[in-house]
Order: sequence, then C-alpha cells, then structure tokens
Amino acid sequence: MKVVVIGATGNVGTGTLRALHETPEVTSIVGIARRLPETGVEPYKDCEWHSVDIAAASAAEATVTELSAIFEGADAVIHLAWLIQPNDQRELLRRVNVEGTRRVTEAVARAGVPHLVAASSVGAYSPDEARSSADSPPLRDESFPTGGVDSSHYSVDKVAQEHVLDAFAAAHPEITVTRLRSAFTFQGDAASEIQRYFVGGAVPVQALKMGRLPALTLPKGLLMQGVHADDAGRAYAAAVVRKLPGAFNIAADDLITPQDFADIVDHGHFMLIPPTVVRAALITAHKSGLVPADAGWLDMAMQLPLLDSSRARAELGWQARVSAVDAFRELFEGMVAGTGLPSPPLVPRKKDDRIVHPLQEPAGVGAHAGQGAAPQGGSEELPEDLTKDLMSLYLSDHLTGATAGTNRIERMAADFVDTPVYADLAGLAEGIRANREFLRNLIDDLGFARRPYRQAAAWATERVGRLKLNGRLLERSPMTMLLESELMSSGVQGQIGLWETLHEHADELGLDAEVFSRLIEDTQGMLDTLGKVHAYARSRALRDDREIFWD
Repeated sequence: MKVVVIGATGNVGTGTLRALHETPEVTSIVGIARRLPETGVEPYKDCEWHSVDIAAASAAEATVTELSAIFEGADAVIHLAWLIQPNDQRELLRRVNVEGTRRVTEAVARAGVPHLVAASSVGAYSPDEARSSADSPPLRDESFPTGGVDSSHYSVDKVAQEHVLDAFAAAHPEITVTRLRSAFTFQGDAASEIQRYFVGGAVPVQALKMGRLPALTLPKGLLMQGVHADDAGRAYAAAVVRKLPGAFNIAADDLITPQDFADIVDHGHFMLIPPTVVRAALITAHKSGLVPADAGWLDMAMQLPLLDSSRARAELGWQARVSAVDAFRELFEGMVAGTGLPSPPLVPRKKDDRIVHPLQEPAGVGAHAGQGAAPQGGSEELPEDLTKDLMSLYLSDHLTGATAGTNRIERMAADFVDTPVYADLAGLAEGIRANREFLRNLIDDLGFARRPYRQAAAWATERVGRLKLNGRLLERSPMTMLLESELMSSGVQGQIGLWETLHEHADELGLDAEVFSRLIEDTQGMLDTLGKVHAYARSRALRDDREIFWD
C-alpha cells in the first residue's frame, strides 16, 4: 500500500509515521508538510517528502493541482494538518483548518484515491451536561452530537471540518471516508511543541527540576482523557488497513484525575477551586501574553464528553498500549527536560539556553572539539600579541547584535506565517538562532565575558523597535516585511564579517579555520534567502494592487 500523510511532522504525524513503518501492508510512505524535517532520522527517514502549503498562503486551484499530482497511485491519504496558533489570526486558522481540508478532499477525488482518513477530535463533540451533574460521567460513543464548544476556535473549526467531510462523503460514495476523533494526544517528543503552543515560556515548568510546588491548583470537576501519540498513530495505521467508513473514538481506557495530575506535577498535593476562577485567571494570562492558550481550551477540558472507544477496539482491532496517565507523565517529564525531535513543530527547547550548532562536531570548537580545540584554561592562554580585551569586546558586541537579530527574525516568522515566504523565514530563524548559540558557546569556551547586560539591552531595544510606525496602527503594515528584511540582511552581512575575522585569527585562537569557512558559506546562504524574501516584499509592499499577506 502507498499511504500519503499530510501534516506528517507534528505530534500525531510523527506517531503515525512510526506506526506505518511497522505495518507490513504499507510499502510506501509519502510525507507532506509546509516545512520539512531532517529526513535522515527516524521516523522521518525512508519516506518521500513534499513541501506543500495547503491553504495558509496559496491559491485553491494551484494547491489542489499540486496535491492531486502527489496523490496519484496512493491507496490512502491521511490528513492530519492542523494549525493551532496564532490565536489572534482567526481567519488564518479557519483557512488552513477548514478550507485546507476542503482542498485535500478535492485533490483526493481528482487523483482517484479510494480512501481518506481525516483527523477529527473529541473537540468536535457538543458539551456533555452529565460532566457536571454526575459523580461518574458516562462514556459517549460516536453517535453523540457534534456541535462543538462555541468558546473554542479549535472546537468550532473541528465541527466545520466534519461538515466538509460529510459533504465530501455524500458527493463521493465511491471513496471511503474515515475520521478518528482522538482525545488529547501526548508524547514526550512533543513536549516542547505543546509547551510553546499552550504553556509558553513565562510559566517556569523547567524550574520543577529543582523543586516541587506546595500544592497543585486545579479546577473542580476536572477529568481528562488522553492517548499517547504512538497509540493514535497505530489507530491511523489500522484505519488504513481496515478501510472502514465513519467515525472512531480514540482514547486510552483510564481517566487522568486531579490526584494523577498532582502525583505527576508535584508531591501529590492539590487544591480544587471553582472553574470560573481558573478561567478568569487564564483569560488574564492569555490577554497579557503570558500564556498562549486561551480560555477555550479549558472550556473543552471541562465540558467535552468522555469517549467510549469500543468501536475502535471491536472494528479496527485497536487498543491503547499506554495509559493516559503514563502518556501525560511522559509529556510532563519531556517539558521539564525540553525534549523534541528534528522536525519544525517538534524542535526541542534550548537546554540551559545553549543550542549546539550543527557545525560543533569533533573538528569543531571549544569543549566540543578534538584537534584544533579552544585552549584549555580560557583566554589567559591566548597569544600575547592578540589584544584579548578587544577580542572579548568584539565577540560580545557581535553576540549583542545576534541577540537582537534572533529576536527580530523570530518575530518576522511569527508575523508572516500567512505568506508564501513563511517557510524561508522560519528556516532562517532556526539558522540565525543556532549561529547565536554557537557564538555564545565560543565566547564561553575562550574564557571571555559575554556581558549579558548588553544582550538584555539588545532584547529590550528590539522590542521597542517593533513599535515604530509604518503607517498602520491597528494592523500590519505591508511595508514591514520590506524594512525588516533589509535590516536583517545588514545584520547577517555583519555576521559574515565576524566569521571571516575568526577565520583570519583561527590559528591564534587555537580553533579550526574550516569551521568558520563552513559558517561563512552557510551564512551566505541565509543572506541569499533574505534576498528572496526582500524580492517578494518589494514587489508588493508599495503597491495597492497586490497583497503582501496573500499569494
């Protein structure tokens, strides 16, 4: 069987790839994502990969044509792609999640694929009044109403997606349409992604490595179902093999109780407070920018029905191998550790604020190096004819500039997620951030001072700079991308100068000059990519007849 997986790089997509690799009937896997993973590592290896923007910044007909060509000869398409953030771009979320699903169905029909498996969710169901009125809420099967939770954009879009699938199934009875309604899905490898999307950096999850809370505060009435991503993936693999129509609930058999949460997160002590109090606090934290998740996620957790997965067990032969409690424990421990995978959605969090640059290999620098390493003992052992204070100040100044540049490019990637150059910007953000951490590590390895107050000032200055007026107060200016790409190009060109300078003095510093040759080449590639972004921006930013935020 040839199986195509759309959204193959995320939480569920990664679990699905693992399961498909283990399914004997599946002989060929095609992965589709807007941004591609490192394809030489599991579970992304041994797949054919395509980069496709299904709806964020692409025209409908072009997308359907591109997808249908990829779908040719496929026995099944698994559609997992779903955009959760940014919350404040509601139209973008709807376009990707609902219109994107519509485009996928059209491409499936055009390519003559006999089977479509789509990721629905517990979020598609209506609120269950029994959740608050019964001591032991009942489990609901697939016949429970699918009206969604009005306060949740995720839930509203899942309902709209189900309507798209209903219409497609009615119009194409020759195509089997399967939808899996999964519970909240956890795995350790998705910890950094889930923290970015829901918890954010302001909540000190990592501080729990050093100690525990006196008591965990939770909303009264909280009960949660869950499923491990690998178990969800095995459900998708089973659906492909069994080729059965309709909906299937997917959840582990156990429930995560307040005691379970407290046992995992702290010392087993918890305090229950009214959900309205928790909701008000979450609204405040979200509006202030401290927490990415909005109150709709809490509303879903408190109101949605608990799933009866009997049909999946009976007809798909599926059974969860990991309990919901253990899946959440793995997720939480992954958050504390900052785990992830070499996939854009699952990229691990920086550990102790140090990301090892890909070029820091045995022939690299400092503590990571073999031959040509930085001198043991730091700057005191550098040659006397090298002006140590000036070299230290030079590197520190570049680190300051790199800090501001990293903040700027990350903001650009977030601001322009709905443009065709988003993938370029996101890739640049990863590369520029890695170069900054490489420089930080180098300064440490050479025994120089970083002068962190300068980096703090750069961080603050870059954020104040975002307040500049580009002719628009309440919306993004089309001129912003043009100006920002010019500023970034200047900064990246300066970084090339840094690598050239370090290449010149590599012998005196006891470093491997080849490392800096490769950095020069890589950073030149970043400059070329910024040129591509600038070309896109300058062709649109100053015109009234072309949109910069839409292709």
